Amino acid sequence: MNKLIKKTIFTAFVIFSVALNCFASNADDAKKFFNRYVSAANSYSDSVPDFYSSNAKIIRQVVKPNGQTVDVPFTMAQYKNQMKISAKIAKMKNYKNAYSGITVKKINANTYQIDAYRQPSLGGDKLKTSTTVQKQPNGSWLIIKEMMQTKEQIFLKYAK
Repeated sequence: MNKLIKKTIFTAFVIFSVALNCFASNADDAKKFFNRYVSAANSYSDSVPDFYSSNAKIIRQVVKPNGQTVDVPFTMAQYKNQMKISAKIAKMKNYKNAYSGITVKKINANTYQIDAYRQPSLGGDKLKTSTTVQKQPNGSWLIIKEMMQTKEQIFLKYAK
């Protein structure tokens, strides 16, 4: 009986270790993907739109001067057009974002939510950001949802 208990405990330990390793591996991969995205965005790469799913949900959460927030949703097509314009301006100003307090939370087997604080290089407060990434059947990762706070009040004209 003692051998049976030892084998059962050993088997359970192996299964637990493998499961834990799979979670850590996918969570680590999700974070690495996010870091590649940040690097591409901060270097004004033309590949930035390729990090997104074609039907990604994009939300700019405008922080008003009184502290209230307004969610402004965009389609991926609208966001791609905005990226083309804003990337040129950002490059001229050498604008970049630094991210801190990065946490990765498992949503399901292939989906992770990455929360962080974004610090614009041109000054201002740290702003919340939440990026949901999903591992695709081919092994690649895509952003399927992005919420990014901004203090740019011009986005309010797109609010519904």
